[in-house]
Amino acid sequence: MLKCKYCTKIAKMHITEIPSGGGEYYDIHLCPECADTYLLKTSQFSESRDPMEESDAHCSTCGMTFLEFRNTGRLGCPHDYQVFREELLPLLESIHVAAIPRHVGKKPRRLPNIVNKRNQLDRLKRELQVAVSDEAYETAAKLRDQIRAIETE
Repeated sequence: MLKCKYCTKIAKMHITEIPSGGGEYYDIHLCPECADTYLLKTSQFSESRDPMEESDAHCSTCGMTFLEFRNTGRLGCPHDYQVFREELLPLLESIHVAAIPRHVGKKPRRLPNIVNKRNQLDRLKRELQVAVSDEAYETAAKLRDQIRAIETE
């Protein structure tokens, strides 16, 4: 078992640091308490913050700041999506590969068949839009046929 880099406790967090200027990556082994301090410190002073510069904005409903979101990975309330829209859009776009970046949440494992078909139809229509804009006409024709088949069922 590895010990924490900063104290004598057992390390339960293992962080791989990649220097921004290139060079060799290195591993840091930390206990949960030291990891909290380390992650808070690096999120405030990291050079990699340029793409997502912290704003002074906070949610008037729940009081959440974007720094708190980055540290916890959870938003405080539904209003946070609007308050932190500019900071969240790059994150959502990198997570969701759809043509239109939007978070649709989780879906139940046993959806009624009609809901599955509606979701499939929506997805095919988005793919059709992308195919037409990319001038991939063969793909667009296949997607059009799939859409018609689902609509006629």
